[in-house]
Amino acid sequence: MLSKAKLKQIRSLEIKKYRNELKRFVAEGNKLIAEMLPAFECELLIAKPCWMATQGNIPARELLEADDADLRKASFLKTPQDVLAVFNIPDWDLQEADPSTSLVLVLDGIQDPGNLGTIVRLADWFGIEHVVCSPDTADIFSPKAIQATMGSLAHVKVHYTDLKDYLRNQAEKAVPIFGTFLDGADLYEQELTTNGLIVMGNEGNGIRPETVPFINRKLYIPNFPQERETTESLNVAIATAVICAEFRRRQKKLPSR
Repeated sequence: MLSKAKLKQIRSLEIKKYRNELKRFVAEGNKLIAEMLPAFECELLIAKPCWMATQGNIPARELLEADDADLRKASFLKTPQDVLAVFNIPDWDLQEADPSTSLVLVLDGIQDPGNLGTIVRLADWFGIEHVVCSPDTADIFSPKAIQATMGSLAHVKVHYTDLKDYLRNQAEKAVPIFGTFLDGADLYEQELTTNGLIVMGNEGNGIRPETVPFINRKLYIPNFPQERETTESLNVAIATAVICAEFRRRQKKLPSR
């Protein structure tokens, strides 16, 4: 049985203030929780008896069986799943994100949590283990962002920091810093590196002016055919997918003969 106190605490985690105070977040659904359980400390897991019966040892500090009514009350989804869990927010170290040896994504003011979660999922797919965000980027631990990651947060670390200082520091180390601009160079005709930073900007305004001076390699994703009149820009998650795919395509080794 889910008590009123526990239900209140779960529901409070929809709000960033309480997620930050309690250092916890919520995930829902079989696949998502299967990905999360090995990667994060689980404080509470509530599930239907039928779900519990199919599991072995569940690494959670507290397990509660719940019925449909309990899960409906606790869930942030329109259609509640069989299982919901409360996890501890990890303390990831920004120093682990090393663009001198690998690719790192940088997000400058991404507002939509769905876009953020999708970008983390893309980072996972393309083997990018760190995403660095401006403080005003959406919270990766919000319920909508967590659901959009589809479990990829178990493999990708997301950091929040002052981008101006962070990018200045990386630029001083001569790290390649890529960004997308309408006046950039054609993505498919430029040299791309196996390490560095890929900066993606806000959905409506792109990369903010104070970030631009640190970008030393400006790219543009051309439409096709280029003379055709088309939409002004791509969704930021789609643009991220196109850019990451091209970086990895260049990196891919040719088959031996």
